[in-house]
Amino acid sequence: MSKTYYGGQAVVEGVMMKGKNIYATAVRTPEGDIAVDKRDNITILGKYKLFTYPIFRGMSAFLDSLIIGTKILMQSALIAGEEIDEEPSEFEKKLRNKYGDKLNDYLMYFSVFVSVIIALLLFFMLPVWLGSFFNRYLTGTYMLGIIEGLLRIAIFLIYMYLISRMKDIQRVFQYHGAEHKTINCYEAGDALTPENVRKHARMHRRCGTSFMLIVMVVSMIVFVFVRTDDIVLRMISRIVLVPFISGISYEIIKWAGRSDSVIVRIISAPGMCLQRLTTAEPDDDEIECAIAALVTVLKEEEPEAVPSYSGNWRYIASEA
Repeated sequence: MSKTYYGGQAVVEGVMMKGKNIYATAVRTPEGDIAVDKRDNITILGKYKLFTYPIFRGMSAFLDSLIIGTKILMQSALIAGEEIDEEPSEFEKKLRNKYGDKLNDYLMYFSVFVSVIIALLLFFMLPVWLGSFFNRYLTGTYMLGIIEGLLRIAIFLIYMYLISRMKDIQRVFQYHGAEHKTINCYEAGDALTPENVRKHARMHRRCGTSFMLIVMVVSMIVFVFVRTDDIVLRMISRIVLVPFISGISYEIIKWAGRSDSVIVRIISAPGMCLQRLTTAEPDDDEIECAIAALVTVLKEEEPEAVPSYSGNWRYIASEA
């Protein structure tokens, strides 16, 4: 079977699978069954023609993935029964009275905003600050940009390693592995059954982990050519160029997902290795969630390709 455009994300006790038009989130509930939430894809910038062209479409996809990712993480936590059962504070009551049903949307966008700020500070501002200590030795040379890039990659790898050591995150990494195995199984043309899925690799070239590593490498190359000794201007340039870098990285990961050339294998190798940290071997319960999510998407987008396998899951929402 040729490469497809299906992708996904591990969430709290479940997996999200995304197609061109819809995405479905399958979550294991406290009762042990699978609840599936199916919704239309949302896009903020994709409705404008400019953001359908190469590089620009990557900017749009990156923004959309941040919003959808945050939304489904919040939803999956509620479905999985991990919400805190306590009396809302007076402040929360006032917010609910003022904004009503829109409050959750505002909280979601605020969460995305905070996440972006933290990422910019950690992966872009911190390397610039650390790299500034080399200014006296490397002023006006390309080496300053290279050192800053190497620091950025080092910070990213340390961050991923520390995250992987957290006990609570291991369960999420198992669902991440289930997501990859299920997509690999489908792309190989095998029937989507737990037995078949189990046989496939838990790494995938279009993974978000690989995307982030490519962002780090592309940023190093781009910033080598954006040189200034002023630390404030360097920080501003890094922030301004983040959308452009994400657009280039998107095109690279998209190309890598379609090709099996030697060059692609070399480019993909570091990201595939890093996925050994961010994925883990799943059990059948986790694989069944990934299958439920992917089959739900396939039923809407490619009915003729829907596998014969069907499990016991229930739909709790359907906006598609």
